[in-house]
Amino acid sequence: MGSTDLRKVYRDYLDAVNARELHRMAEFAHDTIVFNGEPVSRDDYVAALQQAMDSVQNLVYHLEDLIIEGDRVAARLTDTGTPVKEWLGLQPTGRDVTFTEYAFYHFRDGRFERMWYLLDAQSIARQLAA
Repeated sequence: MGSTDLRKVYRDYLDAVNARELHRMAEFAHDTIVFNGEPVSRDDYVAALQQAMDSVQNLVYHLEDLIIEGDRVAARLTDTGTPVKEWLGLQPTGRDVTFTEYAFYHFRDGRFERMWYLLDAQSIARQLAA
């Protein structure tokens, strides 16, 4: 891992995602990553991010907690936006949503090669139905 500042790398990654600068993902992710247990290309990962952003207008990831241990990063995020297309099997209702996401990464050579995430879909469903 060397002297890579993973705190800075992760914050830069979130800034790029929130700015919709998905063309920068080669700076942060290897060509092939293991995404929730499945090997995918970086292009497939970017497509998944793009799909979420297309489905949830103004989707923004707010960093709440960041823990780094060696080459591993754990983040707790509060995500906000307005679903405008079916997403996670849920139909949009025009309501804004705020939900928690947990993301875990394994980095190699300053970029992540493994990523797991979990978000609170039940909270999203409750907010859309309210």
